Amino acid sequence: MNKRVVLASYPEGWVTEANFRVETAPIPKPAEGEVLVKNLWLSLDPYMRGRISQQKSYAKGVEIGEVMTGETAGEVVESKHPKFKTGDKVTAPSGWQQYWAGKGDMLTKVDASKVPLSYFLGCLGMPGRTAYFGMKDICQPKPGETVVVTAASGAVGSVVGQLAKAWGCRAIGIAGGKAKCDYVVKELGFDACIDYKAGNLFEDLKAACPKGVDALFENVGGEIFDTTLRLMNFRGRITVCGLISDYNAKEPYGLKNHRAILVNRLKVQGMIVFDFLERYPEANRDLIEMVVGGKLKTRESVVQGIENAPKGLIGLLKGDNFGKQLVKLT
Repeated sequence: MNKRVVLASYPEGWVTEANFRVETAPIPKPAEGEVLVKNLWLSLDPYMRGRISQQKSYAKGVEIGEVMTGETAGEVVESKHPKFKTGDKVTAPSGWQQYWAGKGDMLTKVDASKVPLSYFLGCLGMPGRTAYFGMKDICQPKPGETVVVTAASGAVGSVVGQLAKAWGCRAIGIAGGKAKCDYVVKELGFDACIDYKAGNLFEDLKAACPKGVDALFENVGGEIFDTTLRLMNFRGRITVCGLISDYNAKEPYGLKNHRAILVNRLKVQGMIVFDFLERYPEANRDLIEMVVGGKLKTRESVVQGIENAPKGLIGLLKGDNFGKQLVKLT
């Protein structure tokens, strides 16, 4: 049988475990041109909050009773597609379930011989590619510039800061708590990391950025984004990747410092990684080269079992995770 998690109700405010339901169903059988995958890892990501909201978004939401959306990494157990064979390691848009059958062109074959399979859901997957294109194409950092990234210890933010350093910039992170900030500086090599929970965000960030901020990679939004706007330099660039502080809010935060966008002629651009689909091979090549070469480090938070995926998502949205949040399915 295939254990899976479906959406039971739409959250109002914060997500709760009651919004989901665990079910069992027969393991699907692949049709011609399809592949059956046994999922080994499930990715949990902030975007999932938007998929269970009834507000308009950039992708179709999950309907009540549908399997919760999500990307997995796993192994082919049966193939009726010429490009895949039993034993191949793949990533797939399987959702929150142990088995998935679907068209072969929806799968991505990965080489897990040099790195753990789970990395293809993190620093070598969607979060890594998000960091890569958001930095390279929108932030466009130049050597010597100061780059600030919020949610700096998370799956996207941790890659952003390491790319900034690799590309010759100063990397300043913002994260919640001393442990996360210490990790970002001591393990990932950022120049500084500001603990927003310490209650002195503007002064601490200003001290860490004496020449101002040239590029901001925004994952959080709200008051942290508002505060950082005050320190942006002339013709600074801002990648708006996520607004996690607002995802569970009934009333979104109202920015007070939009004037900085006008006065400093800032470029502010939202980014969704799917816009760069045709260039995925470029990011994949550069990122795996950095990982294998020891220039890109990662950390994972893992919950065990598909039935605990809701608990893992709730923790992620509250900032309890440390690095990439995953569910180990076996």
